[in-house]
Amino acid sequence: MHLTDRRPEVGADELISSLVPPPRFAGVRFSTYVPNPDEPSQAQAVESCSAFAQRIPARPGKKPRFFGLFGGGGEADATMGLYLDGGFGVGKTHLLASTWHAAPAPKAYGTFVELTHLVGALGFTEAVRRLAEHKLLAIDEFELDDPGDTMLVTRLLRELTDAGVYVAATSNTLPDKLGEGRFAAEDFLREIQSLSARFAVTRVDGPDYRHRGLPDPPPPVDDAALAASAAAHEGSSLDDFDALCEHLASLHPSKYGRLVDGVPLVHLRGVHAAPDQNVALRLVAFADRLYDRAVPVLASGQPLSALFTEEMLQGGYRKKYLRAVSRLTALARDASPATT
Repeated sequence: MHLTDRRPEVGADELISSLVPPPRFAGVRFSTYVPNPDEPSQAQAVESCSAFAQRIPARPGKKPRFFGLFGGGGEADATMGLYLDGGFGVGKTHLLASTWHAAPAPKAYGTFVELTHLVGALGFTEAVRRLAEHKLLAIDEFELDDPGDTMLVTRLLRELTDAGVYVAATSNTLPDKLGEGRFAAEDFLREIQSLSARFAVTRVDGPDYRHRGLPDPPPPVDDAALAASAAAHEGSSLDDFDALCEHLASLHPSKYGRLVDGVPLVHLRGVHAAPDQNVALRLVAFADRLYDRAVPVLASGQPLSALFTEEMLQGGYRKKYLRAVSRLTALARDASPATT
């Protein structure tokens, strides 16, 4: 089976109904998060997230009104926003999903790219109407990559918090630093600052748990071994890396999860460094969806850790690329037993 033969489509109603934690995080809870004893911020983050979930009212009440997102008339209530900031591999998504599980229904959970796609698919007014019916909106991988996203999300979160929706988010970047190094963020400083005022920040520090005390990832296999593995594992996929990159360009990133649904093992032939940043960012989104669904990855060519050039790793998307490398390395390690 080839991923390049799949063209998933997701209807508007399904976009809303699918706003739940992905399979990897469907069963997580605060009790299953194991704080690193050397990193006190992790235990504190569990307490902060739990307290935030408990503040969300189980019964509908009078919805508060806040003003002044663009200046004038007061400030937003930061207690309605929780922002988990920290490096990759410290369990922020685990904590976000646990917060979602602990909160009363109705509630919604999605990645930042899924949220912006939802607005594009439904239209702003309809997206606000649908999302305002929820008590909590949890947003994973919160990033502002361009000015359009900045204006859109600022307005969206203003509307939702004004409607009484609590918002929790994760990111590798503090809210007042969003967009830094990616576009002329100083031109949108007012909007970014007003957005950051909606959140109380909880810091989560620590090393990458995905690789703590584990052996190095396995090296790439040769093409013959790759084909043999694909043939031996029913339902698995086998794609040329360049062809897959072209296919990803033809799909909205919000569809990448559906692209790999039900695939037990992904095989990539001829992996090499991304030729440019557009391809690299699509690969980041693809890696995130693979990780969400715990789909192992076996590759030939260069190591998966070589997907992003040194120049890319020194730019404004450094944290995104490092997160993708961390997740792909874990998935490559998961694929190793399947080949033996």
